[in-house]
Amino acid sequence: MTFNGFVLAGTHSGAGKTTITAGILAALKARGLVVQPYKTGPDYIDPAFHSFAVGRKSRNLDTWLMCEETVRYLFAKNLEGVDVAVVEGVMGLFDGFGGKEDIGSTAYLAKMLDLPVVLIVDGSGMARSAAAIVLGFSQFDKEVCIAGVIVNNMSSPQHYEILKEAIESGTDIPCLGYVLKDQQIQLTSRHLGLVPAGEIEDLADKLVQVGEMVAETVDIDRILAFSEKERPVRQSHSVEEHYGFYNGLRVGIALDASFNFYYWDNIELMASLGCECVFFSPMHDDVLPENLDFVYIGGGFPEVFGQELEGNETFKASLRAYQASGRPIYAECGGLMYLTEGIVDLEGNRHVMTGILPGETIMTKRLKQFGYNEVETESALTDVPLCFRTHEFHRSEYVGHGLQPNYKLYKNRGLHNEKQWQCGYRAKMAFGAYAHVHFYSEPKWLYFWLDKAKQIKETGYESI
Repeated sequence: MTFNGFVLAGTHSGAGKTTITAGILAALKARGLVVQPYKTGPDYIDPAFHSFAVGRKSRNLDTWLMCEETVRYLFAKNLEGVDVAVVEGVMGLFDGFGGKEDIGSTAYLAKMLDLPVVLIVDGSGMARSAAAIVLGFSQFDKEVCIAGVIVNNMSSPQHYEILKEAIESGTDIPCLGYVLKDQQIQLTSRHLGLVPAGEIEDLADKLVQVGEMVAETVDIDRILAFSEKERPVRQSHSVEEHYGFYNGLRVGIALDASFNFYYWDNIELMASLGCECVFFSPMHDDVLPENLDFVYIGGGFPEVFGQELEGNETFKASLRAYQASGRPIYAECGGLMYLTEGIVDLEGNRHVMTGILPGETIMTKRLKQFGYNEVETESALTDVPLCFRTHEFHRSEYVGHGLQPNYKLYKNRGLHNEKQWQCGYRAKMAFGAYAHVHFYSEPKWLYFWLDKAKQIKETGYESI
């Protein structure tokens, strides 16, 4: 059996990957095809646009966070019943973890999955130089199959014809179409990237617009013609040995405009392990759902919705009561911020949060941490230290009072000085850290929390 699969990659960040990807997804869906989107790397915001465009959850494929076996497994697992797989790249095609190796890059993933690449070139203010760019990309790593080019930000169809002639006469790579410069379809940004899909009121109309535009000026038929592939055989994975082990656990997951940064494979994994996953809103719900055994609060933008979160006193009280019972709370990045006493925004306004962790989080004008890192848990938390890879991306810092960190984090990009720092704070079994974890990076980290939840559920008491 076959399917269609291809990668949409840019020459650099800002080349127009997300807008064009959303348009192609919408155009494919309009044809009645079942489309599965994927995102290279750790980003949360772009996949939300994918999901909105096709009505299926987009999946992250990160070749640095996860091993090759796991990336292949998740690709094939989420491909079942799908006609077309579309992978959006990250940054530029060859940008990854370091300067000398391509792990973590779009190119690395394309080679791993044996998928052709459609290169997106920002052609604004350019003519024949576009051919030099495409030629350079095609020659840099000949194991990467660049099957075609889409030129973005064209001032007119005539402008595109000039670039098309230059690229096709200077390389053996065909041009597949173009997108005109149009401010009506530009997706708005804020301090950590694009504004999330759930906050854009007219997104459905924008996606229809960009889908129709892409269908008119990009040769979708030609992309489908060269991207037909044999469907990969889904292999087994070690996590499947634990399926059903946590039957009966009820997991509450924060999901609203303030908290929505989740790898959907994390949530599906918990469900496959036997957990009943229910969603709640710290902004709008009066109290936590009843009979929860584990609470998971992901990242997001609590600083943007500080006033709403502060004002929901009854919900904060219910979360404090849950934490006082000794049941586990696991919070990442924005979730950590919510567990503290307050968030201080860039204007100096302080919004009162839950106070489960002493101290507060303070917004910073620049990124405080950004990029991949490795974590080692302290034995005081997990008895036997666990090591796994994570990603951080935040513009705030936690200023705590008296809690000992439970994470040792470090990164080394081949430089002489390895960067190290600490994070991960616990009060009873409420834990918050800035690092985002894909549970397939180290499933034992998820098992640790679910084991705690199961133990407390069964005994009704834990000595902490």
